[in-house]
Amino acid sequence: MIRTNETFLHYLDELYLQHTYPSDAIAIVTFAPGDYLFLQNEKASHVLLIKQGVTKVFFEEENEKEYIVEFLGKGEIIGDIEYIRKIEGLCNVQALDVVETYVLSYSFFQSLLNKDSALYELLLDAFASRIVNTARRASYQQLYTIEYSLHQLVEMQKKQAITLSKEDMAAYLGISVRSLNRSLKQLKEGEVMKSERSVDSSNTKTNIK
Repeated sequence: MIRTNETFLHYLDELYLQHTYPSDAIAIVTFAPGDYLFLQNEKASHVLLIKQGVTKVFFEEENEKEYIVEFLGKGEIIGDIEYIRKIEGLCNVQALDVVETYVLSYSFFQSLLNKDSALYELLLDAFASRIVNTARRASYQQLYTIEYSLHQLVEMQKKQAITLSKEDMAAYLGISVRSLNRSLKQLKEGEVMKSERSVDSSNTKTNIK
């Protein structure tokens, strides 16, 4: 559910440690929870790669309604498509916890594209992964219930030690907050029933002994 790319991160880690580039070419920048790394419909001047932390990627409609596309973690690149296509930001990217990033100037990114075939391969792999993940998510939405996707979302928050608002959860699932509350209630009731069945089963085994 949270996309990561360890190979891309390793590439940038090694590049950063080489110190064979201009002082303004690459920097490490930290964003606090709630800060925006990238803005929809605005012109950027850098490409970013997440070193640590989790972000949410979302579109904001004219009526201010949000739709969360995905969650990005370490090793994921941001702003590459906008640079290559010479367009404004396609979406917003916001930090969910403390996020540390490598920030590459456009001129440095272009110089790497001109001479480093390894970067080309990493970008092609990243593009392919995005297509696969988009198709996979669409399939999940068709094959599984909202409750199943909600369960996955809740487990992701526990694992990453982050907290999403109900608005964010609803925006990711593509439902209203009212529908989310109903699904959360059903999920909680299902967990209680599962716990009760587990206790009953344990008591039955104890009585048999």
